[in-house]
Amino acid sequence: MASPFKAVELLRITTVLEDCADQLVILGNLMRARRGCSAEEAATADLGDVPHRSQRELGSPVLPAYLSKVQQNRDFVDQAITALLEELQATGTFNSLLCIIDEEERRKSQLQDIVLKEEEAKSKTKVLQRQLQDIRKENALKLQDRDCFIAHLKDQLQETKARTALEKSYVTKCSKLLVYQEQKLNASSEKQLLEMIQLFHDRMDEEKRAHAEMEGFLKRHQARLEEKLEMWMEQYEKDMEEKQQEISTLRNARASNLLQLQELARKYQHSEQVVKEDRVQKLLLRQQLEMDRNQRNAALKIQSWWRGTLVRRQMGPHRKGKKTTTAAKKKKK
Repeated sequence: MASPFKAVELLRITTVLEDCADQLVILGNLMRARRGCSAEEAATADLGDVPHRSQRELGSPVLPAYLSKVQQNRDFVDQAITALLEELQATGTFNSLLCIIDEEERRKSQLQDIVLKEEEAKSKTKVLQRQLQDIRKENALKLQDRDCFIAHLKDQLQETKARTALEKSYVTKCSKLLVYQEQKLNASSEKQLLEMIQLFHDRMDEEKRAHAEMEGFLKRHQARLEEKLEMWMEQYEKDMEEKQQEISTLRNARASNLLQLQELARKYQHSEQVVKEDRVQKLLLRQQLEMDRNQRNAALKIQSWWRGTLVRRQMGPHRKGKKTTTAAKKKKK
């Protein structure tokens, strides 16, 4: 595979990368020295000087964690630059840098997907827990009201039974007294007693009917509550399906936005490459113009020096012998 860079460009790129690698090495040495100084200061710190320390010194416990994070990033960049330098020096390509960038983007995308899934699961769990608590509270209140109503009915029934028992006992005693006192009025008294007994039986039947109707009412109310519970469960399932559809729609929109972002990134890289090539061409042209100007200046300096040398040494057209010959010719004439 041919190198995508020219020899001059490759030399400049490797020079810049080597400079970056050297700076990263210097930065690592400074960070290790700084970490050692911070540890020594923390070990030899005096508690009596705490009120007089600055805010920067009070925040020193946070510094080791920050330096560790920066050290990890520096190591990652150093490894990437080292691998890129080796590949550029070997083949003149930068495929290792592209692989590192793709791997880092894929790892970040996976982490973001995991975080989003966990947040969605937590929100769904919270919503379901709140709905379940509301349903439990509502059912508990309904059961409590029902128990209170049943207890009230039982109290009324016991009261009715006790009243009936008292009345029956009173009537029995009265009837016995009437039997002993007035045997002649036995027939009429017996008839009255029978009528009263019949009245009590009617009341008992009425109470039984009321109890049966109340029990039927409670059963119907319970059936309606069960129907409402089924309806709420169906509504819950329907809401869950709608939310799943909304989540699918949002995921599709996110995928579309990601594709658009990748296309814009590709266009930006292409534009940046064109700008870099134009800058390189302008730099070469500027260097060529500078070289031509230097050559002209050097030629002018050489010509000036040669003319001065001819004049000082009286060489060429500046010889003295020619002047003497010319003067002799004038005398002869």
